[in-house]
Amino acid sequence: MGWFSKSTNFFLSTTTPPGIEMNQYLGVVNGEAIIGANIFRDMFASVRDVVGGRAGGYERALAGARDAAVEGLIEAAKELGANGVIGIDFDYEVMGENNGMMMVAVSGTAVKLG
Repeated sequence: MGWFSKSTNFFLSTTTPPGIEMNQYLGVVNGEAIIGANIFRDMFASVRDVVGGRAGGYERALAGARDAAVEGLIEAAKELGANGVIGIDFDYEVMGENNGMMMVAVSGTAVKLG
């Protein structure tokens, strides 16, 4: 099943949903966002590693990067005249000389829905 993005009336789906009419497939689109690790967030995360619990700062940063990547995906699709993206896939990659950055990439197929 699909959903509509938070910021606009734009259809997003990780599958090709049954019952949704695709008028035109416009091509593959993607969006990326890279976040850097903050020294204070790192310090508190290392404390969490010792005492247990969730690393809320990292979770919020990752959620923000994921939202930014999706917004980039939507903008790329709109440039092609799409009103939806199907087959969405999220990828996460640790980057940087000291593994201090994380990339969130999202890709999918831009479509015009009926």
